Amino acid sequence: MANQHTPLVPPEKQLHELTIKALLLGAFLSIVLAAANAYIGLLVGLTVSASIPAAAVSMGLLRLFPRSNILENNMVQTAASAGESLVAGMIFTVPALVLMGAWSDYDYWPLVTVAALGGIMGVAFTIPLRRALIVEAKLKFPEGVATAEVLKTGGIETSPETQAEQKEAGSKGFKKLLVAAGLGAVYKALESGFGMIASGVANVSSWLSGRYLFMGDITLSPALVGVGYIVGLNIAFLVFLGGAIGTLIGVPLNWIFNSDALIHAAGISPDLAVSNYTMEHWEAIANEAWSKNRRIGVGAMIVGGIWSLISLLKPLMAGIKASFEAYKALGSDEGKIVRTEMDTPIPYVLIVALLGTIPLFFVFYTGLAEYPGRLGISLVMTVLMLFFGFIFASVAGYMAGLVGSSNNPISGVTIATVIISSLILLQLMGNDGIAGKLGPVAVIYLAALICSAAAIAGDNMQDLKCGHIIGATPWRQQIFQVVGVVAAAFIIPLILQILDAGYGIGRPSPTGASESFLSAPQAGLMKDLSTGIFGAGIEWQFIYMGFVLAVALILLDKFQEKRGSSFRFPVLAVAVGIYLPLGLSVPIFIGGLLAHYVQKKSANESETVKKDRENSGLLVASGLITGEALMGVLIAVIAAFVMPLPSPMTIAPYLGLAAMAFVIYFQYQQSMVKQSQA
Repeated sequence: MANQHTPLVPPEKQLHELTIKALLLGAFLSIVLAAANAYIGLLVGLTVSASIPAAAVSMGLLRLFPRSNILENNMVQTAASAGESLVAGMIFTVPALVLMGAWSDYDYWPLVTVAALGGIMGVAFTIPLRRALIVEAKLKFPEGVATAEVLKTGGIETSPETQAEQKEAGSKGFKKLLVAAGLGAVYKALESGFGMIASGVANVSSWLSGRYLFMGDITLSPALVGVGYIVGLNIAFLVFLGGAIGTLIGVPLNWIFNSDALIHAAGISPDLAVSNYTMEHWEAIANEAWSKNRRIGVGAMIVGGIWSLISLLKPLMAGIKASFEAYKALGSDEGKIVRTEMDTPIPYVLIVALLGTIPLFFVFYTGLAEYPGRLGISLVMTVLMLFFGFIFASVAGYMAGLVGSSNNPISGVTIATVIISSLILLQLMGNDGIAGKLGPVAVIYLAALICSAAAIAGDNMQDLKCGHIIGATPWRQQIFQVVGVVAAAFIIPLILQILDAGYGIGRPSPTGASESFLSAPQAGLMKDLSTGIFGAGIEWQFIYMGFVLAVALILLDKFQEKRGSSFRFPVLAVAVGIYLPLGLSVPIFIGGLLAHYVQKKSANESETVKKDRENSGLLVASGLITGEALMGVLIAVIAAFVMPLPSPMTIAPYLGLAAMAFVIYFQYQQSMVKQSQA
């Protein structure tokens, strides 16, 4: 059946797409957004799609040039969002190598190699899926559609002679994002740079003569409010629910049923009466209880990752089959392929994949340097990368079409990779001597490559959907995806080095520059899983609790699905919430509530106003995230290499609460645009 889709720019119309200014701007924004998403992802374990803010920035900057058009803007956002996606794959996995002691720090060239290879393979894997998932299956790809709507506000072509009003329309979103980014940056500077605003408010209390232990906190962060606004109330609530299970419920229960073990773990003498415990004693016990409860999140993540693959098996096979059938049909009718359906030729894709196996092999061969049988194991790992890389990239691409890139369960894909590859290598290598040490290292290398490929695949499918709507040329867009990957690959190692030196990733900074550190929840999980399977030990008691919780959530989610409810219970969102400190989930929940309130207040408005408010809210939230994150990176440089950060002022908690109230009001006020200006 013929495709009836008519793009905004028809196939016969030729507009400039591959331009020098688009290339340079796309590469630059890829670097900036990679830095921002690295900070947020390591802080809270969630990343958000950068396509919409990248489109707004592109329109705002390209309007300064004599001539620009919608396809050129699309190319810029395509390259820019690739950097944001690639960094997600890296931060979820690579810090595990440092945490397990395999690396002393973040080595530059190995990281560049892994990032570039994983990202380019991810692009290659999506090319044969584009037609199957976008044209044939007609999946929603919500963020791709939203990005196309943002790009449409700038008009098809902008020039000095025509459509001057569209230039102004294209700059509005950029200005809104810039103001929000400025607010986020100033907030972070006042917090970490000057100590005027507290980073959070926390409390540990013992009630009922020490029989009930309360632990609670809230992180004061505009960026996390923005994250919650973007992911929406459903995901934000589930992350908070996980935090409540691990902290508000789990800590007191752990104290009631496991008090002797917690007292021993906290280093407190068993002869000391509970009535004589100081606040420091209670804080040590609460932290030990919470640390053990995090394993519940690990167990839930394991089941959630496996379940996500099982539930996607049927649609995945259908998508792959449709892809090959589509290309088979095109092969017999090559002369009739229009510009808007011209992908990179499959022979070129196969050549890239085959050439990529050479550096892939050497990545594993180098990582297993001390293992006697590294030649054979490296060959096995290369094959696993190609096989699982394509399978999991297909999963990520399909899920992006269903739920969007921000809600894509990349963590689940990576967990499955770690478990499967660990079990395979355990059989091939054993866990005696050097094998027990290098086996987990090889697993994390593989996980980093596959996670990067899957993250890029999900985001790229969104970008290709956007291009499909507005009339971009697919093969040109795929080139820009590679541009964004390569640009980000060269900066990600530097960002990780800076953040580790300034804050610490998954553990306190080795330089002692900061009292707190970035939690890096997924990387900690990958380290625990890989080393645990190879014999370092896992606290199975809490893992089993996570298994039971995950099964309950899956059953609840299936019940909601049968009811036709839009409010679902994906396991991984709750699991991440358990693994994270409660304080991080509170502002995320506030952001989700705010997004829901704006949506509810807009229920009786016109579709145009609803769309304007949706785009405006997303741009403001993205600005808050980007501004705080980039200032966080800058402050990390100062803390690591210039001077120590100041201690918070006495009134910092009160100023922080007042500042957060202003940020929440700002997000609401900027989201509630009165009427469309289109």
